[in-house]
Amino acid sequence: MKAKFPLIARVLLGLVFLFGGITGLLNLVPPPDDLPERLQTFNKGLMASGYFFTLLKATETICGALLLSGFFVPLALVVLAPIVVNIIFVHAFLAPSGLPLALIIGFLLAYLAFFAKPYSPVVKTLFRR
Repeated sequence: MKAKFPLIARVLLGLVFLFGGITGLLNLVPPPDDLPERLQTFNKGLMASGYFFTLLKATETICGALLLSGFFVPLALVVLAPIVVNIIFVHAFLAPSGLPLALIIGFLLAYLAFFAKPYSPVVKTLFRR
């Protein structure tokens, strides 16, 4: 089971980002009406930029597909890292009800990037002199 945990973590993280990205790109699920006011303002700002929300969701979709396919996994992890940090901060400060899921996503990404044997050596090279 221990040897399969990186695969399970990679697939779970890939599914979250692939389907989250596609859902956002195609606007398949409208945002709930009961979002906190500050989160609604934040989302309106992303949409008002004209490009950022589309770029974000396209990046999530591509990185989710890379994670699921197993190609360029370290690259996908590095690209997703600032997105995951933002997801955690959004839920910590604007919508605390989603914080547990955000922390699980953060844990999966940190595990794959820094502790999973197939991917951590490549990611850790970014932190060497």
